[in-house]
Amino acid sequence: MISEREVESIAKLADIRIEKEELGEFTVQFNAILEYFDVLDRVEAAGEGRADLVNVFREDKVRPSLPVEDILANAGSTEDTFIKGPRVM
Repeated sequence: MISEREVESIAKLADIRIEKEELGEFTVQFNAILEYFDVLDRVEAAGEGRADLVNVFREDKVRPSLPVEDILANAGSTEDTFIKGPRVM
């Protein structure tokens, strides 16, 4: 079971603002999702083998890049020719 405090912590880590009024609703939704995962963990898949998945590789194709000005025009914050993101720590 996840608590409202943990939901607040997850929201902060994800940089999502959750109002106090919404906290209870999100806590209920998180717990419903986690309960569903718990159900999936208990499913018996006897006789089911591993899927034979194979990575498909393709050759890289060299193509011209977009102009730097076009890329930076869509960025929220820039410095010189770099896109600035929020500070992580």
